[in-house]
Formats: sequence, C-alpha cells, structure tokens
Amino acid sequence: MSETTHDGGVAVSARPSPDDGMSAADLAAKYGLSVSGARPGLVEYVRQLWGRRHFILAFSQAKLTAQYSQAKLGQLWQVATPLLNAAVYYLIFGLILNASRGMSHDVYIPFLVTGVFTFTFTQSSVMSGVRAISGNLGLVRALHFPRASLPISFALQQLQQLLFSMIVMVLVVVGFGSLPGLSWVLIVPVLVLQFLFNTGLAMIMARLGSKTPDLAQLMPFVMRTWMYASGVMFSITHMLKGKPGWIADVLQVNPAAVYMDLMRFALIDEYGSSNLPSHVWAIAAFWAVALFAGGFVFFWKAEERYGRG
Repeated sequence: MSETTHDGGVAVSARPSPDDGMSAADLAAKYGLSVSGARPGLVEYVRQLWGRRHFILAFSQAKLTAQYSQAKLGQLWQVATPLLNAAVYYLIFGLILNASRGMSHDVYIPFLVTGVFTFTFTQSSVMSGVRAISGNLGLVRALHFPRASLPISFALQQLQQLLFSMIVMVLVVVGFGSLPGLSWVLIVPVLVLQFLFNTGLAMIMARLGSKTPDLAQLMPFVMRTWMYASGVMFSITHMLKGKPGWIADVLQVNPAAVYMDLMRFALIDEYGSSNLPSHVWAIAAFWAVALFAGGFVFFWKAEERYGRG
C-alpha cells in the first residue's frame, strides 16, 4: 500500500499485521506461549521434584554442615543441644516437679531423652519450614525449580541431624539397661512415618510463612505448648490419672505423642505396649499420609506465587 507525498515522493505504509485485534490469550495460543512460572500439573510437578532429588539431598547436607560452622564445637552441637535440653528438663521436671511418677529412675531418663530428641525432630522441621521460602527469596527469585524442594530439603536436613543425635540416644538407653533387641527394628518405620509427617507439616508452614513472616515469631510459643501437651517430660496416662479419660485419649493420639511413644516402645524394654493408645500404628500411618499428601497439595497450589510481591 502506497501514497504520494507533497514533494512527489512515494511513501510505503506497513501492511496490517494478521495479529491485529487478537487478545493476549489468542496470541499465546497461536504461538504456543505459556505464562512464565505457571504452576505445572500435579503429576508433572512430582516428576520435576524427582528430577531435582540430587539438589534436594545436596542442599540439605550443605545446610547441615553450615548450621554450626561458626561454632568452635561445630557439628557436636547437633547432639549437645537436645542433650542439654534433656538435662534441663530432667532437673526441673524429673527432680523438682517429680514428673517421673509411675516410672523408675532407670526408665525415666531414657524416656525423657528419647522424647526430647524425637520431638526436636518435629519442632526443628516446623521451624525451618516456616522460613523455607521467606528465608531463601534470593534463590527462589533467581532460579526456576519446584519450590517444594526447599521444605523437603529442610525436613531431610532435620532427619540427618536426628540420625547423628541417635548415637547419643542409643548410648543413654543402653546405659540404663535396655539392650538392643528385635523391637529396635521398629525404629525404621517410626522414622519413615515421622519424616513424612514432618515434611507435610513443613510444606504447610512454608506456604503460610511465605506470606506471613511474623509466623516465625509466633511458632516458638505454639511449639512449646505442643511439647507440653505431648508428654515429652512425663507419662500422659500417669500424670492425668483421676482426670476424665477423654483428655488422656486426645493427648495420646496427637502425632507428636504417637511418634515419641512408638520410639520409646522400640528402644526401652520397660516401656510396654500398655503405654500406647489402641491402633497406634494405624494412627501413626494416618497422620503421616494425611499430612504429607495434604501438605504437598496445599503447597503446590500456590507454586506460582512464591517469591512474588
């Protein structure tokens, strides 16, 4: 298309584009474009996570190594911290408040140490999950990867830390007379179920913490309340003797108490099945599957929003 200008020249105007008048959605469909950072389907998301499995493992190991890099005792604090907590709880609850009622001295100390170490696994997973996105915004904004890699990696870090701590836990248990037996095989399924539960909870907290940074300040109070309600320092059944039975039943089926009691049952000879709620393995499996599946879907639904705004 052309026209004559005032000086006699010929000007050629651009031809109209065949895309004129098309909406952004129509243009994207025509040229096969997609939204940058759009959430993939659930199956594709799982496939992407599996493809990042080496990154998840390496990231968790790097975080574990760097955690105490500035301390002179280094990685020894992985064991010393929960052990010192157990010593403080024994002083206050075992000696002063007599929370060991119903148990001998040789049972109460392994009972307390096992409870502290096991609960710390869940507590640390939750606290690190809260900051998994908000504390790594530079990484989230700079690289494209499935964001669930972060809370999963932090939960895996806490599992590795527990495995180091279990060396001391086993020494304490053996030192007070509980020798290795067939029941110790149960440690493996207990850790698997608790890890699944912790990972699901970490993903839930990661999504909530990504939009509410103040949650990191609130969670220590929540976790402390949960610890006192889970029987870390005392036997729920003995401490609530004479109270309405439903109170003990509710406290015993809460997931933190379930995984602690199963670990105690596996390690401590004198901690028999009478201390466990009915259908305890079914309850443990329910909490693990429900929290992991629910937490994964809950986190995935906000995938495209992490690191924005």
